[in-house]
Amino acid sequence: MDAQMGKEFIKGGAFLIENREASEIFTPEDFTEEHKMIGETIREFVDNEVRPVIPEMEKHNWQIARDLVKSAGDLGLLGATIPEEYGGAALDQTAGVIIAENVGRGGGFGTTFGAQTSIGILPILYFGSEELKQNWIPRIVSGEVVTAYCLSEAGSGSDALGAKCSAKLSEDGTEYILNGEKMWISNGGFADVYIVFAKVDGEKEKFSAFVVERSENCRPGNEEHKMGIKSSSTTPLILSDAKVPVGNLIGNVGDGAKIAFNILNVGRFKLGASVTGGAKLALHDAIRYANERHQFGKPISSFGAIKHKLAEMAIRTWVAESITYRTVGMIDALIGDGADNQKKLQSIEEYAVESSINKVACSEALDYVVDEMVQIYGGYGYSADYPAEKAYRDSRINRIFEGTNEINRMLIPGMLLKRAMKGQLGLLPAAKALQEEILNPQMSSFDEDEGVLQTEMKLAQNAKKIALMILGAAAQKYMSELQNQQEILLNAADIIIDAYTMETAILRAQKLAEKGDASRCVDMAGVYCNDAIQRIEAKAKNTIAAMSEGDEMRTFLIALKRFTKNNSPVNTIAARRRIADTLIQANKYIF
Repeated sequence: MDAQMGKEFIKGGAFLIENREASEIFTPEDFTEEHKMIGETIREFVDNEVRPVIPEMEKHNWQIARDLVKSAGDLGLLGATIPEEYGGAALDQTAGVIIAENVGRGGGFGTTFGAQTSIGILPILYFGSEELKQNWIPRIVSGEVVTAYCLSEAGSGSDALGAKCSAKLSEDGTEYILNGEKMWISNGGFADVYIVFAKVDGEKEKFSAFVVERSENCRPGNEEHKMGIKSSSTTPLILSDAKVPVGNLIGNVGDGAKIAFNILNVGRFKLGASVTGGAKLALHDAIRYANERHQFGKPISSFGAIKHKLAEMAIRTWVAESITYRTVGMIDALIGDGADNQKKLQSIEEYAVESSINKVACSEALDYVVDEMVQIYGGYGYSADYPAEKAYRDSRINRIFEGTNEINRMLIPGMLLKRAMKGQLGLLPAAKALQEEILNPQMSSFDEDEGVLQTEMKLAQNAKKIALMILGAAAQKYMSELQNQQEILLNAADIIIDAYTMETAILRAQKLAEKGDASRCVDMAGVYCNDAIQRIEAKAKNTIAAMSEGDEMRTFLIALKRFTKNNSPVNTIAARRRIADTLIQANKYIF
């Protein structure tokens, strides 16, 4: 982190070794009146203008999509976090996330919107020359120009640096000539300008980014026939001797990897928000249907099996929302007031671990919610005449977008260890202290705990110890070869994700409890932690067995048993019924 960041701040990844108080995290209950007004504006826009025309956009009527982008620009929604000098509103990142969450209600249009406001504009904002910024950003945030981001190729998805697209400087040095084909380009069919990544002279070290205008030599291919998000355009981009002025190079030759991966960090935490918005809408529809649908002479919402589903859908949605705003709250706190673009980018990069956690946890929460939505609708859930079918199809792409969930899972422990080795995070001293605790255990009791969710908080703190134990043992055993132990990394990531989500759920519920009645939120946090510690125990046990044996394995298993011991398990059946009854009575998602 640059020295200019100066002030004390919560370091990225520090949640694994530091404990927080409820007052230290940002939650939706901390929204300002401006935040609430922005949320209402975008929700009304999506519900009144976007959702009614989704069927037409699914027929690839892209003029409607363009008109909606322009309308969003007129409302100031496209440039919420963009500086005023480029036509934006200069709002905080929280405002941008609130917008992203509510756009998530708009199905495939959320993809169109995300490409326009995030990955399709931020490379120019954070890395482009002043001339590029002045030329393109005001027109993008007004909706006059539609933009797209072109990184993937047929043979290089997760391996972005394996791209074949090439750029060659002309003999007179005035322009680059690009050749190749990009794949899966959101907004590809109707974009006016493309952010294209290519290798100058075909060299990996010269992987670079360019602003390329649409032309006969830079044109979209045919629309992809997709499983979901059919209301968004996805095409290849064909580059055949496309001529690009040298001034359209973003940053310097060789900056492509830095640009791509930093912009993906932004995309990840905003994707977490967008899918949370989709989950809220899906749950809302499922609740209403469960109340309306009668079987055996009564609404299916009265059956325990359906209550279990509705409650678990609500729990996962609420936890997804909680980690989304905790993460963006830390980013905004670090950015502070009057920050320049460089500081904003550094602040987002600081929380790359948390952004990957958000991307994985929230996209998988949405998948769970829409899957159970289909089940609640029964046979109608499989019919395109009902909302569950589209929600189910649309959700699946989110585990692939912005880096697959598998890639993000491997990034989480990898980034934590990298920060530790650079001295940016005190994992090594914490691991040493934990090793001493494992070898010389102290007796601890859950029975004397008082206060809201104190038992769960102790379990969450133990979950972090388990994550640190697994991560430390893996690093010590495999050292530089750890990157090749993908199963170990995936398991470690799952434990880390559960530790972060457990703590966040508890802190939010405690914060709400301090303000008054939060019984249902306490129920949600309690049920979530009860189940999460069981998942952690199973993952950790399997991982320990895979990388240790004999006395070492027995030592780890004894520690694991101690860390996961819970003498006060939650009555999850009763708690889920209380949560479901609240939703059923309200006939909507209300948390």
